[in-house]
Formats: sequence, C-alpha cells, structure tokens
Amino acid sequence: MLTGIRIIEIEALGPAPFAGMMLADLGAEVICIHRKGGTATPGLPEHSILDRGKKSIALDLKDPEDVAITHQLIATADGLIEGFRPGVMERLGLGPDEMQARNPGLVYGRMTGWGQDSPRAARAGHDLNYIALSGALWPASAPGDVPLPPATLVGDIGGGALYLVAGLLTGLLRAARTGVGAVVDAAIYDGSAHMMNLLMALRQAGGFGETRGHNLLDGPHWSRTYLCRGGGHIAVQCLEPKFYRIFLETLGLSEDPEFTRQFDRSLWPELTARLAGRFAEHSRDHWAALFEDSDACVTPVLSPAEAAAAPMNTRKTWINRDGDLQAAPAPRFDGKTQPVGALPRRDGNRAEILAALAASATHKTGPEGA
Repeated sequence: MLTGIRIIEIEALGPAPFAGMMLADLGAEVICIHRKGGTATPGLPEHSILDRGKKSIALDLKDPEDVAITHQLIATADGLIEGFRPGVMERLGLGPDEMQARNPGLVYGRMTGWGQDSPRAARAGHDLNYIALSGALWPASAPGDVPLPPATLVGDIGGGALYLVAGLLTGLLRAARTGVGAVVDAAIYDGSAHMMNLLMALRQAGGFGETRGHNLLDGPHWSRTYLCRGGGHIAVQCLEPKFYRIFLETLGLSEDPEFTRQFDRSLWPELTARLAGRFAEHSRDHWAALFEDSDACVTPVLSPAEAAAAPMNTRKTWINRDGDLQAAPAPRFDGKTQPVGALPRRDGNRAEILAALAASATHKTGPEGA
C-alpha cells in the first residue's frame, strides 16, 4: 500500500521503531540509521522484530561525513522518524527547519513522551508516567487494585507510535497534494489522553465518573476478569442486555431476581463475589468451551503463545518466523495481509544505500541535470 514511499528512521527507543515497523509492514521503504558502533538497546535482541522489513545503515551523527550522508538520505525521503528529547535533532543540525529547507515536502515525525513544548518537555519519562498524567492510567485494573495496564500498549504504542503513524500518513497525503511537508509532534501524553474520548462519551451519559468501581466498564459484575480453578482467567463483558441475557441463560441464572437487575449499581459488588465463586469451581478451559458458541461475550484470557495456538489464529494473526513469535502486519487490505519483511543486520545495507545515493547524485549533476 505504501510502495514508493521512503521513510528515514533515526534509531530510538520503543514507539519510534514500532512506527517504522508498521510503515515497513505497509510497504514503505524504511531506512533505519542505526548508531555506529552501537549495540542493541538493553532488553532487546540484536536483530529486533521492530526492524523487520527495514534497511540498515550505521552512522555517527556527530561525525561530519556521516552527517553529510544523513542529509543526503533525508533529502531523498518522504518522511522522517525521530524519537529524541526536544532540541537534540536541532543541535545535531538535523532539525525540521534545516531538513525542510533541503526537502520542502518532508513530513518530519517527532516522537516524544511530553511533546515538543510543554512544562515537562525536557524531562525523562516512560509509558506509565505519560499515561498517569494524561488520565489514561486512572481506570486501569479492577477497583481496589493498583492501576496497571498491559505494558506499553496504552502509552508507547497506542498513544505514541500509532498517533505518529497517523500523523505521518496525514502529512504524506497533504504533501502529495500540495508539495508542502509538515512537522508531526506526536506526544504519548496527548495521544493517550485522546484515546480516552470514548470514555468521555460515556461520561456525558453518566457512565464514567471520578470513583473507580462505580463506572459502566469497571464496576459491574459483567465487565470483569475472573480467576478460574487451576489459575487461568476468564473475561466477561456482556454490556448490552441481549448479550447479558445469554450470559445468564448459559450459567442458569436467568430466574435469579438479583442477577436480572443488570444495571443496579448497589448489587454489583455482591454479584461480582457470587460470580467469582462460580468461576472458581471449574477451569478456564471448561468455561471457554461452555461459552465458545454463544454471544455472551465471554472469552478465555490467553497468553501470546496460547493465542498463536488457538482456533482464532486461522487468520494467522500470530506467526512464528525463525523461532520468533510475532504478530503479523495489520490492518489487512483486500482480504490479504502484507508480507512480513526480513530482519536486517545492523549496517547490513550500507553498500546498497550508499550506491543508490551516489547514483542519484550522478544523475542530478549529469548532462540532463546540469
């Protein structure tokens, strides 16, 4: 879908390379400028899944010759991804003003936690910090538990990388139409707050307030995960009355006068306790089989490895390449998934990239371009 689009990615952490991976998954040519002499980020492998489908060249952004190569690469690009703190790219002579002077149509994507201009712009932070201050951490976990969402998904990926991708694609559309680039300021703080707007719509109708456990999606007995016998968990979220009726029918609770009062908040704690006892009687797999063919909105909680082995994975959403479990590119187009790119070796495309730059420079200064 993005064939013909070139993105230059400056090696960074987490959400920035994820955004680059997603654009590569969608068909863009993504050239990652890895740190010369650098090693993989602690905790990540030497050949990261986040680099799949990309090309790699290692450069030292403090070396004048390597900076000149970086300038040449950016001059050929449609978009750029960087994930440094505000001001770093400017100090390197690679800021948006300089780069767009050379390449007016460049869409310059900036990935930060706090934004380019905010009271915390120069401060360090991580996923939990950004979503804690944005309000997105507040509803995480069950009432009474400490807020703890799935690692990185709400902040780094949801509020960060995906908003950077959306911003880059939006900028690319305008650049294709007008020839004018853009500077995309993708802050995880902003994006994670923006994702709260579905809950803010519930708030308009009184379904989301300031007390955890009293809201439409964190208080009811029908919007929970339950511990099953043997340690597995089952997820229940039958919000609509028609699905809730199926849930009660499956459990033999249709005639229970308390369970039929689905939206009576005063009963939610008691009914949660009753369901907790019920689900603890049998294993997760027992309950999963019982609800498998119903619209009760009840599903087992699976690990990634279990999800890869489950019947739902006939879509090949989870794949295994060279022993590495990973999710396939998304979304799909015309019923097909995008191909999964190979993992590059650090600096493995240097000769190819430099040869292409030399050929481009020769073409521009040859007889036709002189």
